[in-house]
Amino acid sequence: MNRRTAHKLRDAIVKGAASLPDSVATDVPELFPGWKPDTDYAIGDRRQFNGILWKCILAHHSQEDWTPDVAVSLWARTSADEFPEWIQPTGASDAYMTGDKVSHNGQHWISDVDNNVWEPGVYGWSEV
Repeated sequence: MNRRTAHKLRDAIVKGAASLPDSVATDVPELFPGWKPDTDYAIGDRRQFNGILWKCILAHHSQEDWTPDVAVSLWARTSADEFPEWIQPTGASDAYMTGDKVSHNGQHWISDVDNNVWEPGVYGWSEV
């Protein structure tokens, strides 16, 4: 295989990665473009940052200090786990919605309400 063919093949794989479900895409963050500042992002855009795949949850124009690991109101970490570890939401932009699944304190939970910012076991969650 020559370099030109390899580049075409890589481009086709990267295009195809856009349609992968999060459960698969999480295993291959290298197939997604890296996060960059001074860039417009739409809801659902996925970008890799520090080897982790992130999904845009609020459309925005990125800034140098709004990296996905810091700007939790703009980005959510993708997960292949059916019950990813619960993370305390910082507000409505990253709150859990009805049906969202999490694990917390060794138990599995499903959110019973939209915009759920409560800790599982306190309010708004059913143990599975």
